[in-house]
Amino acid sequence: MSGSSAVSGAAPCRFAHYFAICGIDTETGLEPDELAALYQWLEADRQGRDPDAAATGENFEQSPLKRTFKSKVLARYPENVEWNPFDQDAVNMLCMPKGLSFRTQADQRPPQFHSFIITKEDGSRTYGFVNTFYEEVTSPQICSAMQTLYQMHNAQSAAANTPSSSSASSSSSSMDSLASSLDEADPPTCPSSSSRRVGGYDSSRDTLYVSKALCLITPMPFMHACRRFLSQLHRAVTSAAAPPLPLESYVHNILYEVPLPAPGRSLKFHGVYEPIVCQRPGLGELQLADFPLGEAFSLLGVENLVQVFTCTLLEMQILLYSHDYQRLMTAAEAITTLLFPFQWQHVYVPILPASLLHFLDAPVPYLMGLQSKDGADRSKLELPQEANLCFVDIDNHYIELPEDFPQFPNKAEFIQELSEVLLSYGISANMGAPPRTRTNPGSTPSTPARERKTAALRQLEDDGRNGNLAGEELAVLELLQGNATLERLQALTKRTGVTVARVDALRAGVRAQASEGQGGRTAADEEELRNAKLNVQLREVFASRFTTMFADYEAFVIQSAPDLESWLTNREQMHNFDKASFLSDQPEPYLPFLSHFIETQMFATFIDNKIMSQWEEKEPLLRVFDGRIDKARLYNVRAPSLRSSSYQRCSILKESAQAIEQRLMKIDHTAIHPHLLDMKIGQGKYEQGFFPKLQADVLNTGPTSNKWSHRTATAQRRKDRHRQQTEHLGLDNDLKEKYIQEARSLGKNLRQPKLSDLSPAVIAQTNWKFVEGLLKECRMKTKRMLVEKMGREAVELGHGEANITGLEENTLIASLCDLLERIWSHGLQVKQGKSALWSHLLHYQAREEKLDQQHQAESPVSNVPERRKSDCSVAMPSLRVSLIQDMRHIQSMSEIKTDVGRARAWIRLSLEKKLLSQHLKQLLSRHALAKKLYKRYAFLRSEEEKEQFLFHLLSLNTVDYFCFTSVFTTIMIPYRVVIIPIKKLSNAMTTSNPWVCVSGELGDSGIMQIPKNVLEMTFDVSGCQNLGKLTTVQLGHDNAGLLAKWLVDCVMVRNEITGHTYRFPCGRWLGKGVDDGSLERVLFGELAVPSGEEDSGRGCRTPPLQRSPSQTRRISTTSLSGRGYKPTSAQIQEAIGEAVNNIVKHFHKPEKERGSLTVLLCGESSLVAALEQFFHHGFKSARLFQKTVFVWDFVEKAVAYMESADQMGDLQETAEPLGMTCQSLCRYVNAINSTPRNIGKDGKFQLLVCLGARDRLLPQWLPLLVECPVIPRMYEDAALLRDRTTVNALIGVLETLHDFPVTLEASLVKGIDL
Repeated sequence: MSGSSAVSGAAPCRFAHYFAICGIDTETGLEPDELAALYQWLEADRQGRDPDAAATGENFEQSPLKRTFKSKVLARYPENVEWNPFDQDAVNMLCMPKGLSFRTQADQRPPQFHSFIITKEDGSRTYGFVNTFYEEVTSPQICSAMQTLYQMHNAQSAAANTPSSSSASSSSSSMDSLASSLDEADPPTCPSSSSRRVGGYDSSRDTLYVSKALCLITPMPFMHACRRFLSQLHRAVTSAAAPPLPLESYVHNILYEVPLPAPGRSLKFHGVYEPIVCQRPGLGELQLADFPLGEAFSLLGVENLVQVFTCTLLEMQILLYSHDYQRLMTAAEAITTLLFPFQWQHVYVPILPASLLHFLDAPVPYLMGLQSKDGADRSKLELPQEANLCFVDIDNHYIELPEDFPQFPNKAEFIQELSEVLLSYGISANMGAPPRTRTNPGSTPSTPARERKTAALRQLEDDGRNGNLAGEELAVLELLQGNATLERLQALTKRTGVTVARVDALRAGVRAQASEGQGGRTAADEEELRNAKLNVQLREVFASRFTTMFADYEAFVIQSAPDLESWLTNREQMHNFDKASFLSDQPEPYLPFLSHFIETQMFATFIDNKIMSQWEEKEPLLRVFDGRIDKARLYNVRAPSLRSSSYQRCSILKESAQAIEQRLMKIDHTAIHPHLLDMKIGQGKYEQGFFPKLQADVLNTGPTSNKWSHRTATAQRRKDRHRQQTEHLGLDNDLKEKYIQEARSLGKNLRQPKLSDLSPAVIAQTNWKFVEGLLKECRMKTKRMLVEKMGREAVELGHGEANITGLEENTLIASLCDLLERIWSHGLQVKQGKSALWSHLLHYQAREEKLDQQHQAESPVSNVPERRKSDCSVAMPSLRVSLIQDMRHIQSMSEIKTDVGRARAWIRLSLEKKLLSQHLKQLLSRHALAKKLYKRYAFLRSEEEKEQFLFHLLSLNTVDYFCFTSVFTTIMIPYRVVIIPIKKLSNAMTTSNPWVCVSGELGDSGIMQIPKNVLEMTFDVSGCQNLGKLTTVQLGHDNAGLLAKWLVDCVMVRNEITGHTYRFPCGRWLGKGVDDGSLERVLFGELAVPSGEEDSGRGCRTPPLQRSPSQTRRISTTSLSGRGYKPTSAQIQEAIGEAVNNIVKHFHKPEKERGSLTVLLCGESSLVAALEQFFHHGFKSARLFQKTVFVWDFVEKAVAYMESADQMGDLQETAEPLGMTCQSLCRYVNAINSTPRNIGKDGKFQLLVCLGARDRLLPQWLPLLVECPVIPRMYEDAALLRDRTTVNALIGVLETLHDFPVTLEASLVKGIDL
């Protein structure tokens, strides 16, 4: 039953739902914890032995006092609450995550407090608060069982003659080494015991104590109140005098007579010795969060916490690591609380019970807490997957971050503002060791495992935090008071120069408060008030960042469904947030972070909630957030600062703290005092040091009448249910829940692993859910990448433009790399290196190379002929597809330093080559290798899912990616160039010395001489840096010898790493006295579809980036094929409009995504081609004396006329600007004519158009050419150039280019001095 579906009577009004006691069951005696058995089972399974036989063995190697035993829930009151059924397994596991532990009188340990959280399937949460103390064992059976275990242990260690060691230390499985590192022996705690056998037990001499836990289960996280109640209860058990009333009175009171405070109100109720106060925020305020954020900040340091927070927002895997359960809980709750208005959507287990360690294998985002043993070394902690892990070592105040993730916007100013808030409360902000990013595998930092005397001394000695005490100073003081260590500590700190002023101040403050009584307020009250104010101010700073960043999010939400039901059924196909427009509206520095963040599950859920709020009540967090945005709009008309990235500070810090202070100072409601119950006399007899067996009959039912238990009216019930929801409880409509479960990826179903008996069947089922979830995620990601890239579908789904930004593309590819890493690390047998995928590839490589060597040894015959795949394509020998070859390319890149980086580069390269699916299929076809590396439940060993997964990846071959070339811009790439002459028409041989120069978006190769008389001139441009996407090829020769003419069909250039082949069509002569007399040409290329792609499904491609998809190919008028082609005047005008339009569009794209401007100026369907057609229209190009007349001849004649007219003074009368224009045209034409390059007449015309466009002169030159008397001689009457209206229209169109900075590629303007 979901936590919000049943409400009865006083259901949601009660402060606490259950009081439970966990400890040893004297009936069943000592049972070893499931953990040991489970590990033996897993280990046997891994080694192929019969797991069930192995699981029965006992483990005598470890000292019995160090071992853990099964704990039980001994009692719970009431038996059951219908709206929140008691989960016995979960409560037992989380009250005692490691099971029972024993100690003797020699090893004194103070009581420990910790909290936990149980997340249900529907996302609703229940909180637990636990006080654990040691109680003397009175059962003789258990004492003698412990004695027997000791004798066996001593016999075993004598026989093995080795010191006791951890149970699984010899195993190599990553999970087992994880377990053994957690089971490291604790350092001896007291010097007196080191003389005899450490931690020994002798029943005749020692008293045995066992752990017992008192637990309150509540619907809301009132951490401070529960902590104080439980500590007073524990005090009542241990104090010499009996408590004022039987303990049943206090438990009954908190279960049945203390209500939840109403929103915006405070409540006072009574513990055993003193009153306890708690408060609850109002409906418009940030929801309740009672865990001390100040402590989280002081444990980690502000910068570290902001980094962990960023990793959480980006849904990475977060693993918290500490010896103290409460610290794990504080850090986890701090991070998730600060996410407002978003909510963590994935696995959330702040305290991972020892028996659930296999859950670290989960291939999904998670936020988990793992307990470290005192002195255990981080370097020994082998985690199943680390490619995407943020590891947070709370006790040593340092973090390890995943490689290359984007920073939170305005991070420096944000940290500054948080530091100021902390300083105002006396907490220094610059704590925490600087974060470490994973680099090489060897650099895992190890932490010194010193034996420290007390927790406080450890905190002060540890230099990672500059000696600042944690937030719970009071607890620390209690520890220090009356402690001989204190004096030594003071002396030590004075010597080392660490300030403990705050400790002194606190001690003084506590004394002062105790003496004055401050109107009845205790030190604990003051501490709680201070914590509450600090909490709310820190949270406001975070909330204000999101309010600023997402102030306009509503404008981009796409509301497309008529009603809730149709929206829920079509949820997966719906496009409900316009990501492209949203990003284009954001300041540039925010983009790296935002483009990743809007792809997360938490953002998707936030938008889903927004859309659903049309039809039903707003989700509480969303209601508060929207309220804040509306308020910000009232005070601040946000238009001017829309795209500004300047930092806006939080303006409501004072008010938020005052609201809390007023509530805590002025109590709104006081609960009924604890009172005597109707109990049998003498049953709950007081015995110091023992928690009595409580009378169940009085605790299992609440009072029949009190003023708030009768709120059962329907309206009230609805209100209460809503209030319950307000504090975390999710969706209560079954249909909705079902659809949403399916609609959102698997995170929801696995928010919390089922805390139950851990039979192998349960583990298998969990893993099966993971496999299904990974496959679904793969389907969603590939679909999203295709939709984004292909644009067509995206337009129908609400995108305005069919283009994908480079930033979005990069984000999607990064998330695909992350998914592949998670798939490859699921069910891994033995972990090697940080990247599971790269490790698998290396195994494959080693195996294949070994096979190759054997093969060569057996048959030393050379196997060359096999490479000639397609004899028909003489143009370019085909590139051999080889997984190993691609790996070697990556291995030779010195820029990449880590395995994770290599794996990502390899994925990008395979994606760019359209070989990702094929390569992975090949990798996984080696079944023996997969079997050796992966457990049988792993994703990669689920045949059907694996096939589907490869099929989804295959779909990515339908689009072109440049995700390797565009990211690794500094690497060396070999290029192969083939020049193809037109054989029929020319001597394929030429006596002159040809040369070529290849240019791309990132640079050019420089001029390279081509060896003479090579038919297919194939040579490698090696030692050349990555040129990026190729744009132009300059081809020419020196006109030497008799056969100095050359007719070239095209030039082919191939990138030998990515296999991208570009075709640069030419179709013209190079030589004096033929064609336009050009000795060199600049050719413009486009990506060619490799032959033989069609059959492998790699052939479907998106159109190249240069052209918009709708355009048909136009033939250049000057190429051979175009000579007979005469376009109509309407076609010419349309072509000019389209060419200018494409240039305008080019400049409207973000700079990084523009592609090549040169192609738009000079390629096919370019401005030059269109203007060429314009000037050719009606041109009298009859062959006078067998000589073709070119447009350039007309331009030269016009310029000659202007110059002669200028000398004769005809131009003197003309207006001044016109004279200037004349001079500029003459100057440009003469400069082009006097260039040392032999670019031919068409090349010169092209150059004139490009320079005119760059310097904004084209529209001014046109009237001069039109006015020139040369026109009638060279143009027919119907020519477009002689039609005034058309020319004026053309001038208008060309003037639109004046707004843009046209820059020309170096290959175009080489040798022109202007």
